[in-house]
Amino acid sequence: MANKYLKYISDEHLLKCIENLNNSYISAKSGVDTKKFYKNKVDTIKMTFDSKFNELDEETLIKTEISRQIDKSINNFIGTFHEEILGGIKGFEIGKLSGYDVKAKDDTLFAEIKNKHNTMSSSSAEAAFQKLARFADDNKQAECYLVQVLAKKCFIKKWSGIINGKEYSHSRVNMISGDQFYKLLSGRENAFFELYKVLPKAISDFIKMKDSKDVESTSALEEITNSSNKSKRSILDEITFENYNHYLGFDKLE
Repeated sequence: MANKYLKYISDEHLLKCIENLNNSYISAKSGVDTKKFYKNKVDTIKMTFDSKFNELDEETLIKTEISRQIDKSINNFIGTFHEEILGGIKGFEIGKLSGYDVKAKDDTLFAEIKNKHNTMSSSSAEAAFQKLARFADDNKQAECYLVQVLAKKCFIKKWSGIINGKEYSHSRVNMISGDQFYKLLSGRENAFFELYKVLPKAISDFIKMKDSKDVESTSALEEITNSSNKSKRSILDEITFENYNHYLGFDKLE
């Protein structure tokens, strides 16, 4: 049977990758209880402006703040999604804690995948180069890549330069943009674009297939709503009270 979504991975694999990402989203959101939600103090002045200027109801405000708090985790989940997609292409596999993110099964390619071009510090960049260089030295036929899924431009180049004051270069350690890496592994010129175009349909199909009992819940939202109901404060006032009742006058919130 011909693939419904993409030519270079099976429909089952794509839907499984989407399911894994969905589970990660749910886990991250449900893991935010009130203790974690309040940990770094919620800016309720900003939330007040957001509610008025962006016409957001209080429930949406909480969901938006939770999304902001877990955004770094979500970026990591998206990186894992790309690893799983690329590891599903014939001839390749994901790392499974082996030091690489994706590799060719015949050991002719190893890759470290970053979702965004600006997510590496100088220390992590140095560690990534050294790791890829070791894979290249241990596998004489291998090309090794640092992949920037969301890069500033389309490129493939040797990775060389000064990191933390040290000069690094290797004949088989490269940097590559996400679109070029998708092309390299799939053999399809526009493979990354094809994924982008099919995702809305595939995600919608996945959601339709989900069991109704899988509806997600957010513990922080539930807890704050219950607390608000007990105190008779609005949800925004409840968040403000819990964060700033030690401030002058804020203990009088009703």
